Amino acid sequence: MIPASANAAASERANRSSTQTALAGLRVAITRNPGQAAALASALRTAGAEPVLVPLIDFECASDQEALRDGLRRLTAGAYDWLVITSSTTVAALQRHCAEAGIAPTDLIPAGTRVAAVGTATGAALAAAGLRVDLIPETDSSAGGLAAIWPAGPASVLLPQSDLASPRLGGELTAKGAAVDAVTAYRTVDYPARPAAALTEPRQDPAGSSLARLDPQTAAAEIAAGTIQAVLAASGSAAAAIARLLAPLPPSCLLIAIGEPTREAARRAGLAVAATAATPTPEGIIDALRRAVRAAGSGPAPGTSPASAPAGPRTAPCTPLSPAVRPKEHS
Repeated sequence: MIPASANAAASERANRSSTQTALAGLRVAITRNPGQAAALASALRTAGAEPVLVPLIDFECASDQEALRDGLRRLTAGAYDWLVITSSTTVAALQRHCAEAGIAPTDLIPAGTRVAAVGTATGAALAAAGLRVDLIPETDSSAGGLAAIWPAGPASVLLPQSDLASPRLGGELTAKGAAVDAVTAYRTVDYPARPAAALTEPRQDPAGSSLARLDPQTAAAEIAAGTIQAVLAASGSAAAAIARLLAPLPPSCLLIAIGEPTREAARRAGLAVAATAATPTPEGIIDALRRAVRAAGSGPAPGTSPASAPAGPRTAPCTPLSPAVRPKEHS
């Protein structure tokens, strides 16, 4: 009799082999800031794909720093029952504030204040900063997922967020009885951010080899030629930038959205989404990419043109958006 552990190991090897076969040679554009791309790029290489960095958006500290400072001073003084964090970039903004004030992030949170995060990636960023997380959705890593598990009743809430953040989360918490103070913690800009205001720093690629980087114009040409076969959108603002700078995407190019809010933003921007990652982890993104490739029938071979590549999910050409037209997002 073959032990169950041996069967499980064999199944894992078969799944890994299947993933590598499905994604072998697939060139995938990562539209994240370089400082946020390393882990995903490494996972894509392990899965057999070829990651290409095409940074489209970046993050800077908020233009109105005093509003954030005032909110954090009230937080430290114990004015809030909850601190709600919607993205890892918000954590970076809080860390910048702490560094400038000469305090530790843990000094921001009084003993009686609880901390909520929208998902595992945000929770991990909080943990890395030494902050505990008291409430986090188990499956739906979105504003809606957090609102669904939010305890009803009176509560004072500080909600630092992006300048592009949708009012949805604050509205849903208010509907459950909370008094919400929303403040802008950071702003989304075209890549690259101004060095003096940037919230993220590029890190070395742990995979040990340099990650190819393309400017948007070059990437758009390669997408049109069929030599980039997939594009990843991590947020609503990234989806808007893809529509503005990389579209139209040919039918052979697979657009992968990370999370339901990003999928909806992409569709509002006129983009067809091939698959949606249920979680923002490298594993969740690769799973979505594998599903998209399988749904398309088979992955296009590297260097093939749209005419010769196997047919993928249909992606309707869209009119590029102007810089002023940007979908709202929760991060």
